[in-house]
Amino acid sequence: MKNSARIVLGLIVSLLIIIAASSLGSSGIGFGDTLRIIGHRIFSGGQGGGVPAGVDSKNVSIVWLLRLPRVLLAFLAGGCLAMGGAVTQSVLRNPLASPYILGVSSGASLGAGIVIVSGISLPLISAFTLPLAGLVFGLVTVFTVLAFSAKIDKSMSSNTIILCGMVFSLFTGAMLTTLSAVFSDDLKRITLWQMGSFAMRGWSYVKLILPFFIIGTAGIMRYTREMDMLTFGDEQAKAAGVETEGVRKKLLVFAIVLTGAAVALSGVIGFVDLIAPHAARKIVGSRHKYAIPMSFILGGSLMVVTDLAARTIISPSELPVGAITALIGAPFFAWLYFKKRRLA
Repeated sequence: MKNSARIVLGLIVSLLIIIAASSLGSSGIGFGDTLRIIGHRIFSGGQGGGVPAGVDSKNVSIVWLLRLPRVLLAFLAGGCLAMGGAVTQSVLRNPLASPYILGVSSGASLGAGIVIVSGISLPLISAFTLPLAGLVFGLVTVFTVLAFSAKIDKSMSSNTIILCGMVFSLFTGAMLTTLSAVFSDDLKRITLWQMGSFAMRGWSYVKLILPFFIIGTAGIMRYTREMDMLTFGDEQAKAAGVETEGVRKKLLVFAIVLTGAAVALSGVIGFVDLIAPHAARKIVGSRHKYAIPMSFILGGSLMVVTDLAARTIISPSELPVGAITALIGAPFFAWLYFKKRRLA
């Protein structure tokens, strides 16, 4: 089967997963009813215009206003994390790398913590104060890492970027720990945000992540050929006409835009950016023209499935999505690490 056909098949499967996740929950709604609700709302311009024949009006509200936006946000966030992970692993030539090691999660968590303890609220868009603060702090942290790396190493080697990212991650993490200790009353809320969740996320959150998704994806797909070259090393890439330092910096920025938006809107959810790219390469190979879209499909589908598990395992209560992905991802990380050592 050709890679393009595999991607189309993956899209079809992911669509079925989205519809199934919108059907399942504490109030069971039939797969057919969910399809009719979604189709009716889409073709009526999202305004409703009545209720599909034979469908309870309560179920329409549950699917369209509660479940579907949550599922779509989970899919987009998971896809953004996976694409960011695929790019980071490629650019840094490290199969264990992820955007989180560059300080996205620690910076976003610090921003969220400052908002929580200070009670700051943006005028007119107060509901988005927390995610926007997380996004801004996450991006500022990574840009600082890249700028610092460029200062101490003009070539911005992979090892330099990784080490600088780890140092800044530890530093911002220490700042957050200090903040939590001083303002212990807000510790629970900070911890819950760090564990990740898609609960109570409506259509406004889906609209908020879309611009970052479009910009980041368009930027990455523009440099798929250069990423193929970078995987062979800087010398080979330069021989093929790739301006390695500039391309690496641009790709990392696009990857961080995707990851920062996902972290800001969902909290810190790890391992999706590690698992999905490896699974994608197993399916379509290492060419980024195919590996990036497949990473998005697999990452989004994995996030939807884990979110479904988080909200149904102990229904009506919920588990943090980050806890579910960690249970899956930690053994995968260990297997990947020891496999790499055996091959070394």
